[in-house]
Amino acid sequence: MWRPSRAAGAAYVFLLMGATAAAAVSLDRLLRRRSHAYFAFTAVVVWATLGGRSLRETASGLAEAVETGRIDEARRLARSLVGRETADLDGPELCRAAVESLADNTADAIVGPLLWCALAGPAAACIYRAANTLDAMVGHRNERYERFGWAAARLDDVLTWPAARLAALLTVSAAALPGSGKGAATALRILRRDGDRHPSPNAGQVEAAFAGALGVRLGGANRYGDLIEERPRIGQGPLPDPEATRRAVRLCAIVSAAACAVSALLSLGIQALSVERGPRASLRTGSGLASFRISRLWEIVR
Repeated sequence: MWRPSRAAGAAYVFLLMGATAAAAVSLDRLLRRRSHAYFAFTAVVVWATLGGRSLRETASGLAEAVETGRIDEARRLARSLVGRETADLDGPELCRAAVESLADNTADAIVGPLLWCALAGPAAACIYRAANTLDAMVGHRNERYERFGWAAARLDDVLTWPAARLAALLTVSAAALPGSGKGAATALRILRRDGDRHPSPNAGQVEAAFAGALGVRLGGANRYGDLIEERPRIGQGPLPDPEATRRAVRLCAIVSAAACAVSALLSLGIQALSVERGPRASLRTGSGLASFRISRLWEIVR
């Protein structure tokens, strides 16, 4: 389907997202009235859409490889974390890539699926992760995908917007724990100062929170094929080293646990509101329940 056209890219997203949404919503409606089956469906969806464990294991392996001088292995591991060219990266730049990936994917691969599942059920988690994956596939700012990947990138920006802000706030909160970083005040200051410097409306929020919590500097020159992109500096201090990368892994784990707790409480609260409205509301299925949940959440926010 590739064409150097936004319309072709939008059709590509529509077809793949439509197929994912149809399958996920159909299963949601089929299983919702069967509590045990629906519980199993939700558990499988959350397991499939989360990527935290593999993310942390890869980043930890990269930190160990850099620390022991196995740069070629660290470069190989970095290719699993980032889309930039890694062949010429040295130790600090490899650790920077790992920390930036940990920050970005804490929102994309952990907080996002949990939040959307809490707000609108497992079908929403499937749809969100499909959009996020399409962005990773074609949402690149290079000659081939600048126009074709535009729709995928913008859809991911919209759907990840709330997850990125929640992930950043949870990171600031986690920085207050002993041994987690430079403290919540520093993390919040860097988030407010640098969160909007990144070209992505979402990645900059979490990267700034991580940089402030860890006391490191992110951003710099990234090479994508023949294109060199100069990212704004985020945070203050040295580039990350293996120890900072391991602290970023621990920070990611703490934020993941906090996101699980927040999402569970949010889901229980929305479900309680649906029960208060009456038994018919609590038995709604598929997109109807999703719309109801989001509308009640909006009432609370207002």
